[in-house]
Amino acid sequence: MAVHIQLDRPHAYFTNLDIITGRVILSIFSEETISAINVKLECESRTRLAMPPRGDPRRGPGYRGGDRAQNELEVHKLLYKVQTVFPSAELLQQQGSEKSSFTLRAGSHEYPFQFKIPFNNSCSSTNSMLTNLHVSGVRMEMARDSNRHVKKPLPPTLSGFPGEAEIQYFLKATVQRPAFYKENFRARSALNFLPIEPPRVAPNQRESYARRNHQFAPFVPLPQKQNILRKQSTGSISGTISPKISIDGRLPDPAVITLNEPLPLRVLVKKLNETTEIIFLKLLQVELIGYTQIRAHELQRKETSSWVIVSLANLTIPLGNSNTPINKDMEIDKKLWSTIPLPNSVPPSFDTCNLTRSYELEIRVGLSYGSPGSMKPELTVQSLRMPTQVYSGITPPPALLAELAKRGGPSTATFGPPQGTTTRPSPVSSSLQPVSFSPSSANLTPPSIDVPEDAPPSYEDALAEELAPVDGPRRDYQQPLTAPLVGDTKRAGLFSSERLFP
Repeated sequence: MAVHIQLDRPHAYFTNLDIITGRVILSIFSEETISAINVKLECESRTRLAMPPRGDPRRGPGYRGGDRAQNELEVHKLLYKVQTVFPSAELLQQQGSEKSSFTLRAGSHEYPFQFKIPFNNSCSSTNSMLTNLHVSGVRMEMARDSNRHVKKPLPPTLSGFPGEAEIQYFLKATVQRPAFYKENFRARSALNFLPIEPPRVAPNQRESYARRNHQFAPFVPLPQKQNILRKQSTGSISGTISPKISIDGRLPDPAVITLNEPLPLRVLVKKLNETTEIIFLKLLQVELIGYTQIRAHELQRKETSSWVIVSLANLTIPLGNSNTPINKDMEIDKKLWSTIPLPNSVPPSFDTCNLTRSYELEIRVGLSYGSPGSMKPELTVQSLRMPTQVYSGITPPPALLAELAKRGGPSTATFGPPQGTTTRPSPVSSSLQPVSFSPSSANLTPPSIDVPEDAPPSYEDALAEELAPVDGPRRDYQQPLTAPLVGDTKRAGLFSSERLFP
């Protein structure tokens, strides 16, 4: 017997409200007796961290275990939907509900299924033994059930941290056989998921910003060398006044950037003193830095990723002229980055039970001063960091936005930016000016929220049953492929339907 999952409309990725339809195809070479065929739509968030050995300063009082370094594994089922495609209700009514096995003839058999993806996760407080099992090489590990669960929007597919952290969406078909000595047949099909973005704030004229000031050093000419006819002259400070400047990086407030779209960024430079010197842009680099907070019970770790949006050097672009007045904004040309979209491998900001992703935008500006043909040698590189959120760019359906507007503020508690959370300090230099950010644009540390097993569906999920799938363009979203871990039964063949012998 061979089991295969075939989707009717495969997508590069799926999103909330999408209806996933397909068929479970059984290829039977001889008569087989089965009891049921179940199809599951699942999302797993797995983290695995190594515990520091005893005596390590990173080992806190809450760590358990002996002298040997151990691994902590935490697994959360963020989405779990089950549909029995065989036997059907009609077949049970004909054959009798007490019948526990059915014989299928040799050939090909197809059974359709359908799932609708909700908005929010439905993490349960307990997992099955198979879910918590992890085999690495010859070592078997069992995850403990976690008591930390949050009710938040479903996170995107996440990879890039093999063996340490991942979020996977998949369909799984199980063909159950009644004989205890015969194993069940399974097939698994991975899905790529990109969530709908939270409702956005209405456009306004406010801006979030980061600022840094700099005073150029006075220019001292090099002393001339002594020769037979002239004595050596000593250098002296030139009569020109070196500029004092301010550099601003600005984003709309709240600070949000969108996947596959250019940055809505403005970079401003202005003089803070009277000088005839001209400011020149020498280099520019804009980099997006992602922070992944990984939690595995008592252990925590922060991983850093980065994407260079633009990197330009050897520039000589004048900003203003010698008559530019004090405090007049000189904006760097947006054409340097306005045609470069945000990479499609950037996951949107999210927060779930054991993983959190937040972002900062780092802007490095290299400036010099002088006049055309007479540049001063000093080059200063100033760095600005701005906390920001990354949105998917998939707009919520108008019907949902209208219903949320009727309900008012409480509706965003489970759909939208996390509310009621504390702000983590940003690793920005203390010399920067205060940044005016709304709570939704800061780095967030979620509180511990216990969700009971029988928690009712959120308002958005209840409403989602009546809403049609999102009708609009599909943006590109890709995550790096990670190879299966050696000995990992969940990845290396436990769910595969391929067999040496039928």
